[in-house]
Amino acid sequence: MVKLKMSDEEFERQYREAVKRGEESMKTEPQARSARYDHESDRLIIELKNGATFMIPCDLVQGLRGADPELVAEVELLPRGAALHWKTLDVDFSVAGLLMGLFGTKTWMSELGRQGGSVRSEVKAAAVRENGKKGGRPRTKERGKKAS
Repeated sequence: MVKLKMSDEEFERQYREAVKRGEESMKTEPQARSARYDHESDRLIIELKNGATFMIPCDLVQGLRGADPELVAEVELLPRGAALHWKTLDVDFSVAGLLMGLFGTKTWMSELGRQGGSVRSEVKAAAVRENGKKGGRPRTKERGKKAS
């Protein structure tokens, strides 16, 4: 194993830069004041330091869907309020990611989209009927390619 040496001056320079980046992050990234699980609604409730509150259904969040409610309630706020952690469930999420609607891996999010697209409702049925009155889906120019 090769050990890299760093001068004291280089260490101090990198340290100052890291502190500066940390201070900037503190000003710009969403930070939670609190996070808790609401048993009645099966939702995660995140209160931000700016006073905004967000509620996220636990069924949307990878690692929380189907988990024991008592374990979901063990949510911890990490330092600075930038992330949430469930030790027993081995689940971590950034507050910023959750607020942007990133509830899991790319595969997880694709599956959520697929499930949402297959939902049947009267509103969706009405929209399909209206689209049908307008001629339906655009025809394709070639098999397998959508029209531009």
